[in-house]
Amino acid sequence: MANTIDAATAAAALVEDSKRLAACKAVQDHLDHSYRHIGIGSGSTVVYVVDAIASLPHSVTSGMTFYPTGAQSEQLIEAAGLKLAYINKLPPGVLLDVCFDGADEVDPALNLIKGGGACLLQEKIVATSARKFVCVADFRKIGDALGTQWKQGIPIEVFPTAAPKVLDALKRLGSTGAKIRPGTPSKAGACVTDNGLWIIDAPFKPLLTKVPEGKEDGEDGVWTVDGLARRLIEIPGVAEHGLFYGKSGLEVESGAQKPVAAYFGMADGTVKVQTLEKGLV
Repeated sequence: MANTIDAATAAAALVEDSKRLAACKAVQDHLDHSYRHIGIGSGSTVVYVVDAIASLPHSVTSGMTFYPTGAQSEQLIEAAGLKLAYINKLPPGVLLDVCFDGADEVDPALNLIKGGGACLLQEKIVATSARKFVCVADFRKIGDALGTQWKQGIPIEVFPTAAPKVLDALKRLGSTGAKIRPGTPSKAGACVTDNGLWIIDAPFKPLLTKVPEGKEDGEDGVWTVDGLARRLIEIPGVAEHGLFYGKSGLEVESGAQKPVAAYFGMADGTVKVQTLEKGLV
């Protein structure tokens, strides 16, 4: 039993070290000291992003303002002594210089599944308000296709009154076992987001990046990332879903959902960077 506990502790420490390394490298590469508006995402990896930023000289960070995607990142920003503001206070016509956030899974085309922490709507608002979005994760989040590593389903933020209708629509689209995410063990009922909405987790077959020849998108429940993303947002009662897809900040000036790069801390202590141009190196 002791050996089992020691192995589990060592494995957990390895994952945390990989997150820290990826976060430090991402901040080093993408936080230009001239930047003034920075988005901070949610999740366990973002803890290390904020740590890396907070370790910079005060003369660098004092001129920066940080915009959270939820209550967790708000607390991280404040605890680090960084200047906090909210995305609805970003001046008109101004974009965030960069947004750092995690992911639950990343495919070779830099499509993401996000929302495991139930902050997907605000994460998408902040990411699409940035000139560039940088993803930071650990080696467990690398997927050959969305849905191969993250098997809990695509997180979908819904209005509570619409949840039964949304579940019916998801079943028709081919989701197997879509369900309302429960709250914490100490809280009965559904998981309630920072926006007062519910989360539905909807498993689908692994998502493709293009429609197979001779097939239609969605046929037999097999979807492309783009096709399913567009279909999900059309369901009445869906506020947003956790597929981040489309263009990156290298392809459009604003509104991009895909990251310009994904940083992965690896099990061997290295950091690999994935871009559309070079792949995972």
